[in-house]
Amino acid sequence: MFQRNLETFRTRMTEAGLDVALITDEDSVYYLTGYYDYLHMEFGRPTILVVLRDGSSVLITPTIDYVAAQNAAQVDRIAPWNDGAGAEWRAELPAALKGARKIALETAHMPPAVRRFVDDLAGAQMVVDATPILSKMRMIKSPAELQLARHAGQVANAMMQAGRDAIGDGVPEFEVAIATSQAGTRKAAQLLAAHYEDADMSPNTHFLQIMASGDQITKTHHRASTRVMRRGEPVFLCFCGMTNFHRFKLGFDRTFWIGEVADARQIPIYDVAVASQKAALKILRPGVTAETVHAAYAEVIQTAGYEYPFRCGRATGFSYLEDPQLVTGDTTILQPGMVLAVDGSVNTDHFRAQVGDSFIITEDGFEQITDHSKALDDVVL
Repeated sequence: MFQRNLETFRTRMTEAGLDVALITDEDSVYYLTGYYDYLHMEFGRPTILVVLRDGSSVLITPTIDYVAAQNAAQVDRIAPWNDGAGAEWRAELPAALKGARKIALETAHMPPAVRRFVDDLAGAQMVVDATPILSKMRMIKSPAELQLARHAGQVANAMMQAGRDAIGDGVPEFEVAIATSQAGTRKAAQLLAAHYEDADMSPNTHFLQIMASGDQITKTHHRASTRVMRRGEPVFLCFCGMTNFHRFKLGFDRTFWIGEVADARQIPIYDVAVASQKAALKILRPGVTAETVHAAYAEVIQTAGYEYPFRCGRATGFSYLEDPQLVTGDTTILQPGMVLAVDGSVNTDHFRAQVGDSFIITEDGFEQITDHSKALDDVVL
């Protein structure tokens, strides 16, 4: 998969007249080489993938991660660099950029220190953005990626069921987060053992659990806290950050109530949220534009008297946010092989309802890969 991706990228570079590309986003590095882990700048150690149009690929990475790179990176050469030794990561770049007329960078993702060095070395006028090329490539998932998406859906389902089972009167939110993390990790471990050979890939779920309950329900990205939940309260669970199986991400959300719906005003709001997702799914298929899906969802919400909503959804993959986005202005035509998170939602000043699932676009519609009933009888626990 990774070698194919790298060769396709090199072909696209040639078609665009690009001489060399410097790739620094950790998800893009993984997509092109299979190399992953601490590839970002939190510790001041950049990793840079150099792709030459007519030559080899070079992975510039810290010596501290050299063994991991040797094990995982599918590149022609690895160039390790050490803290304080010589020119560090800068040493390889002059030769790589020599004679290049057009240099492609991920302009929104390159660490500032690296970007300054490249501009000083080659001149900003020679730089073009590689992101559109990579984004277009990553829209359509390969069969191997679609298998990851389906397995990520199984992990998400296990987490949702565990979270549902853990919710209760007198239970603190963090206990729900512990339950979902354990369930997701165990399911991921089962799938890794049964279907994959990468012994280094961790099954452990991570990312703080997004959830909100009671009077905190309108806080969209509230994290699990010490708040104790009570009967009659609504509870929102979101796994858009935690569903990350073998580095493949999905979106998945549900709204629940504990024992009963204490505030009857919340039921019609929830019904509109469910109906808005249903409207989006009614037209979700290849050949329609991304913004058309959003328009169908938004029409239901606004017709019911609520404010214009946030985007209906987004593509996912090895990044949490990929192209296209289901939002006004995105005219991308949906195609088979895309993986999309599609939401239904309503926000008010006293209550917020959201349901969301992930789907693979197929030749004649879609395949749902996350699943939990949205019927009111099934979400009142």
